[in-house]
Amino acid sequence: MDPSSEIILGTPMFRIYKDLHVDRLVGTDTVPAGFDAATAVASKDVAIGGDAGFSVRLYLPNRTANQTDGQTKKRLRVLIYFHGGGFVAESAASPTYHGFLNSLAARAGMLVVSVNYRLAPEHPLPVAYEDSLRALEWAVSAGNDPWLSEHGDLGRVFLVGDSAGGNIVHNVAMMAASSADVAARIEGAVLLHAMFWGREPIAGESLEAAEMIDRLWSIVCPEATGGLDDPRLNPMAAAAPSLRGMPCRMLLVCESDGDFFRPRVRAYYEAVVASGWGGEVEWFESMGKDHVFFLSELGCHQAVALMDRLVSFFAGN
Repeated sequence: MDPSSEIILGTPMFRIYKDLHVDRLVGTDTVPAGFDAATAVASKDVAIGGDAGFSVRLYLPNRTANQTDGQTKKRLRVLIYFHGGGFVAESAASPTYHGFLNSLAARAGMLVVSVNYRLAPEHPLPVAYEDSLRALEWAVSAGNDPWLSEHGDLGRVFLVGDSAGGNIVHNVAMMAASSADVAARIEGAVLLHAMFWGREPIAGESLEAAEMIDRLWSIVCPEATGGLDDPRLNPMAAAAPSLRGMPCRMLLVCESDGDFFRPRVRAYYEAVVASGWGGEVEWFESMGKDHVFFLSELGCHQAVALMDRLVSFFAGN
């Protein structure tokens, strides 16, 4: 069969062919940055990758909201966001993430940096991790962008991501731990329905999902060692760095009871608790919902409850 027509992995989000070209079925639509009247949040795109060709979208909430006359403007905590999509689909400019992050920036009162990392299989892992770490380093370096230098509290940074982006949160945090300056700036991390798996099944994981993840990981991370026990996919694997090395002081792990990643993410949460890590870790579960439901159902009561918990977490409560 012609490699350009033989599908080696088909999902509702994308089809990957034997010659590694991709049909992306979702996440290809984009919306421009600008001012969002509904949330009073301004956004703009900034190229930071140079020849590498990746960028970030910055979100700046209304600085006058909830502020009395004469009150000194406080610097805004900085949220670095990594989108999902199996490392293959979606972008920082997609309507889904643009709408969600406008709402999150407004509710939390934070300056958001949404990372448009390069996608696999054209750019296999570890490219997404390297782009994401570079975006974090760029964001905390004063002077790289006026919004960050004038409004951002670069000593209070939170890493947040959903699905594959949740996986990136963990891996970028562990990578950043080797830089004392960057690590010291990471106050907290939030994993939203993170993409983790492993070779040994956990109760509640389906064989169908395991086969799909196995095939996907071999495509997006051809250099993987240990297959599904590659430490970047399975942070609990024997070869993985100790979870005690997480550089932040606060960790929020979020799931829904209908998500096929839920058993593995719960195991991750329990492993962090058992590791002796010195920070505060919390589990938050949404009932009656599926994987990353909050992106498409912003108004449902479970999504509102999750948003409320995120805002409280960022405030240190």
